[in-house]
Amino acid sequence: MLLASSFCAAATDATSLSGTSNPKVDALLQQMTLGEKIAMIRGIAEAAATNQGQAGYLQGVPRLGIPPLRLADGPPGILTRTPSPALTATMGLAATFSKSDARKNGEVIAQEARRLGIDVVLEPFINIDRDVTFRRGYNTYGEDPVLTGAIGAAQISGTQDRGVMAQAKHFVGFDTNAHDVTIGAQALHEVYLAPFADAIKVGVSSIMCSYNKINGAFACGNNAVLNKVLKQEMGFKGFVTSDWGAVHGNDYLKNGLDMEMPGIVPASSPFAGMMNSYFDIASGKQAAMDPKFGVLAALFEGSIPEEPKHPPVKWAAEFPADPDPQNLWNAMNDGTADEAMITGAAGRVLNQMDRFGYLGGVHARARDNAQKAADLRVNAVIEKTSEDSAVLLRNENGALPLKGSDLQSLALIGPGAGQVVAIGKAGERSVGISANQVGPLDAIRKLAANVPGTNIRYAVDDDMTGSPIPASLLSHNGKPGLARTVADNTGTTIDPSIDFTTRGGNALPANGNVTWKGTLTVPSAGSYWLYLQILGARGTLFVDGKRVSGTGSMTGALHGDTVHANLDSLLPTTDGLDNVRSAVDLTAGTHEIAVSISGDTSNQPQQVRLNWVTPEVREANHAAAIAAAKQAKTAVVFLWSRGAPAFGLPADQDKLVDDVAAVNPNTIVVLNTSQPIAMPWLDKTRAVVEMWWSGDLGGVATANVLLGKRSPAGRLPFTWANHLEDYAATDPAHPERSGQGVNGKTVFSEGVDVGYRWFDRQKTEPLYAFGYGLSYTSFKYSSLTVRNVKDGGIDIGVDIRNTGPVAGDEVPQVYLGAPQEAPEGAQFPVRALVAFDRITLKPGEHKRVVLHVAPRRLQYWSTKQDGWVTMRDGRQVFVGASSRDLRLSAPLPRG
Repeated sequence: MLLASSFCAAATDATSLSGTSNPKVDALLQQMTLGEKIAMIRGIAEAAATNQGQAGYLQGVPRLGIPPLRLADGPPGILTRTPSPALTATMGLAATFSKSDARKNGEVIAQEARRLGIDVVLEPFINIDRDVTFRRGYNTYGEDPVLTGAIGAAQISGTQDRGVMAQAKHFVGFDTNAHDVTIGAQALHEVYLAPFADAIKVGVSSIMCSYNKINGAFACGNNAVLNKVLKQEMGFKGFVTSDWGAVHGNDYLKNGLDMEMPGIVPASSPFAGMMNSYFDIASGKQAAMDPKFGVLAALFEGSIPEEPKHPPVKWAAEFPADPDPQNLWNAMNDGTADEAMITGAAGRVLNQMDRFGYLGGVHARARDNAQKAADLRVNAVIEKTSEDSAVLLRNENGALPLKGSDLQSLALIGPGAGQVVAIGKAGERSVGISANQVGPLDAIRKLAANVPGTNIRYAVDDDMTGSPIPASLLSHNGKPGLARTVADNTGTTIDPSIDFTTRGGNALPANGNVTWKGTLTVPSAGSYWLYLQILGARGTLFVDGKRVSGTGSMTGALHGDTVHANLDSLLPTTDGLDNVRSAVDLTAGTHEIAVSISGDTSNQPQQVRLNWVTPEVREANHAAAIAAAKQAKTAVVFLWSRGAPAFGLPADQDKLVDDVAAVNPNTIVVLNTSQPIAMPWLDKTRAVVEMWWSGDLGGVATANVLLGKRSPAGRLPFTWANHLEDYAATDPAHPERSGQGVNGKTVFSEGVDVGYRWFDRQKTEPLYAFGYGLSYTSFKYSSLTVRNVKDGGIDIGVDIRNTGPVAGDEVPQVYLGAPQEAPEGAQFPVRALVAFDRITLKPGEHKRVVLHVAPRRLQYWSTKQDGWVTMRDGRQVFVGASSRDLRLSAPLPRG
């Protein structure tokens, strides 16, 4: 066949080259066989000896000096088998409204990528948080395209200026839980494509396409959005990578996709049958796509005792079965694809590799291998970002910052006080450096050490570490203890309990396969929280023959199959173990239990412990928390959420605030959440501050904010509604907008009115507006000017003075109003953010701030003209401190 002769050829005729305008790349392509070109556009599993636990791998072409390419997950940070610093969550970074912070976070990501041997970081995540029930909403930069684009572009610049490729994701329409979305052309261009346009403007190397269908076709094989919009209209010159397993046909190359990931997966992989390769040139019938979704449920649908069980995801919509998949071998024989397409895609990958110096003999992963994991510069960036992200939502009568009298009688309540909520939710993000993590309690005690009469109490309320199950309740064949067996060892050892840790000096050797079996005698019926705590191994817990919990890491999966301390719960144990927790209803009497562990790829000693919290202990812990609050002058309650339930707090945290506030009128709340929640107790509190999932140094940052070492100046990157149904995507009158959609299809029928724009359109009062945030000081705006500039945009000038008693940051925001008369068929938001800045002022200091509004922000996408049209007439410019706190306005001048 024609394909066979092409594959066997030692080199490709120059006339088949598509041309890359890069002589070095063209010369390489001319020497490459077809199989070698395929190796540059289709992933493969890296050999175990060198694999870093990254998400993806290209093997390169060693004979031509083309190195392999490793791609690693975020955001934020870098996820491999090696622990890497936990950065402030992306929503927290967005809340800084600071392009400087975003750039510095990008630099840290590049620094870690180079240390860990990573060439492409799969971030930033620049989709729009249009739906507060979106399971990946916490990964976004909020609901506004201008904020998202600016923060994303700054992070990209920070990463790429340090010699590491950034890959913006997910293109496009991955802004809800829906699998099949319809978006009108104006909203698509002005809202959902806009952040990608900003990424392209700063030279992002690559873009990842998304799992969902967009306007009828899967995004990764969508000719209209990839070829026509992204590559032609938007002028993107980098390469497009599929999300993992998002290729469903051999025409995707023709339709604009350049690289398939993960490509060829081993038959032993839990993803085999789900993520097989279409970018393959093997002849003959291919293995059927017959996905088994248990692995995805284990990785992404697990819950912890405080949370409701997550509804099952409709994985079949993202990974459809294909009994007879046709690969590129078939495509090249039926004319769907040809070698020129393969050459072009390989050329786009090689162009970026050359741009970043990967073809120059000095590969990124060879440069910084000796660098420490988390040096002082990295920690300083994390701490400052967390401080800058703090959003002060409420502060009645100056309850914050805490004063000396507060410290003399202070109660800190909740697990997030004793330990820092650094990660929030694991998954595709760095796992953190546990040695750098200090809880707010210890940080406050250290800062307040010299305050006379300091008296700080702590009550955990919800004990996430628990205590070992008493040996007296464990038995085997009627004798005390549990029977331990080790694979390849015929002997049995009786252990009084399961408690083997490095701290205890009795951790087990690495890479063992160990099982404990026996009987647990339960003293009284109730809901028991069982904790399988583990590090250096994977593990599973069985009760009465039923699997009740297990680690999220699994053999043959991505990320090096390594169990990390933050993998399976909100918090690790207090001594740094992964904490696999489950709620089990047990009757009084005996129950058979079993724990099995097997080595992960860390080659570290195996630590394992079986702890629990009984119903009686949970009640006693809550009573102790209320007693501590009652005895204190001021009580600070730390609350958390990992996104479930949507727009709410898990477990009894609302009740905790109610009970504390009932005995202490000076109740302050610290939130470690990622998205808005209902706060039925709000009026009972004195102050509320949002600290997000705050990264390794978040406990120190929280202490600095609470004690006034830093004045909070974060701003909400989303609208905080009074009710869930106030949002467009969760309006019960419009089910077509929801993640569930109607008949499996979701329509973004709100158009350009996403987030605060929807609230403005509906004249709905939010609880807190987009861009809102209080300060320990105050600012005055004056002397607004608006003038045209040469690039076709405008410059906004405004004087800002710090009129309060302390230094602080202010975030001036510029909004553009709708025209008095809109062109027929065009939609304009009531107001839209077009520029912002963040400035620092000392008490009494004044600064003239100039904010540039780019020409594109003065345009709308005309569906009639199928292009951008400038619209200046009859529009107002507003400047203020949030989308609803608009201090000054002026007419937009004509061009």
